Amino acid sequence: MKEQSPFDRFFDEYNEDIPEKHFPRCSISAEAAEAIVTSETWADAKPAMNLSSFVTTFTESEAFEVAKKHYLKNYIDHDMYPQLFAMEARMVRWLHNLWNGPEGVEPYGAATIGSSEACMLAGLAHKWNWRKKRQQAGKDGSKPNLVTGANVQIVWDKFMRYFDVEPRIAPLKPGHYRFTSEHLDELVDENTIAVVAIAGQTFTGEDDAFRAIQNWLDKYEERTGNDIPMHIDGASGGFVNPFLYPNYKWDFRLPRVKSINASGHKFGLVPPGLGWIIFRERAVFDEDLMFYVNYLGGEMPTATLNFSRNASPVAYQYYNFIRLGYEGYRQIMQHTLENAQTLRQLLVASGYFEIMNKTQRIPVVAMTLNKKYKNFNEYDISNKVRERGWVLSAYSMPPNAQSVNSLRIVVRPHLNQNAISGLAKDIIHACDWLSKHCGNATPPKLHDPQKVAPSKC
Repeated sequence: MKEQSPFDRFFDEYNEDIPEKHFPRCSISAEAAEAIVTSETWADAKPAMNLSSFVTTFTESEAFEVAKKHYLKNYIDHDMYPQLFAMEARMVRWLHNLWNGPEGVEPYGAATIGSSEACMLAGLAHKWNWRKKRQQAGKDGSKPNLVTGANVQIVWDKFMRYFDVEPRIAPLKPGHYRFTSEHLDELVDENTIAVVAIAGQTFTGEDDAFRAIQNWLDKYEERTGNDIPMHIDGASGGFVNPFLYPNYKWDFRLPRVKSINASGHKFGLVPPGLGWIIFRERAVFDEDLMFYVNYLGGEMPTATLNFSRNASPVAYQYYNFIRLGYEGYRQIMQHTLENAQTLRQLLVASGYFEIMNKTQRIPVVAMTLNKKYKNFNEYDISNKVRERGWVLSAYSMPPNAQSVNSLRIVVRPHLNQNAISGLAKDIIHACDWLSKHCGNATPPKLHDPQKVAPSKC
């Protein structure tokens, strides 16, 4: 065993309240425990200045009171908390309507722990439906694949690996970061369970080419008879598009779209973590994926991957929906988008940046450093503005566009024009300093830089 240093011995002797290697032995007062926890997080970023994240970091005091009133409730216990379950069911119907679900069907969906769980449930539903059709036709149902762009969020990589679905990934290229119909000929076949397209992608905030993908799938079905559904990952765009672009067809108005997910804790304005999965109709979610339990009281259905969880986010979302309504969300999203456009204009005018998201649909500013600046990079800028408290994402783009670095800023509703102006000045001042003194940041080594790519492309 390695000998302890004098500092370690001193720390263990005089810091018994928070030992490093064994469970605390003694009780302390609630005030002392609170002080220790708070002091240990002093060096963490301020959530309001973390513009690397899409996640909501502000709250109204009344919404916070709603959260406090429900945080001790186990949301899965519908027998004990039937009104919360009724709230969820009502919000499912509201979202089905907001995303232009067809009339005359039974809406179905669920509140989840973020979009990750929602995506998993959608993927499972499409896998089950594909496999059942294959079995009924007397065909092999053991080799499912899912078609996506390389711009998808990591949850889809997890889904494919965890649930034995072959990845069919359409590669990107510098200057083109959206999933289009370009590679579908090489990717789609009779084993494709669904095609996933994104509304408001993580890397640049852009939307994938929904109509082009659907049109290609329509022609494919005419040729082959294979009817392939689409899933829309609206983690970020699902609570922006309906309010700012009501005539934009990204949702259930596209006949092939059978399921949509969104993050309530992003532009749904709920603190983490809450997501939503909404199906076009109840029939899309196979009954085999439903379970019934009675050990919490009366018999109740459960179809989510998680079981016990906190009820606060669901109640908080319900508060937001009835507090803001359609018009309130529209005003907030318009204000946020205008702030993003202002920030974009200020940074482009500085001459340091080139914009990556040609279409400013959601409040995200994605930039790459002007190629004439050779002595510093996007990672240096991210490091430098951290000195002012701002947290901005710097990263390389997915395959096959990894030669391009990006600096991304998520403009969230709590930022006002004054904060946007200050942020722009801090970024430009950082670039001024780096252009004179140089930077030394190197991109992190990627664990799997190739990512799983389709063998046919």
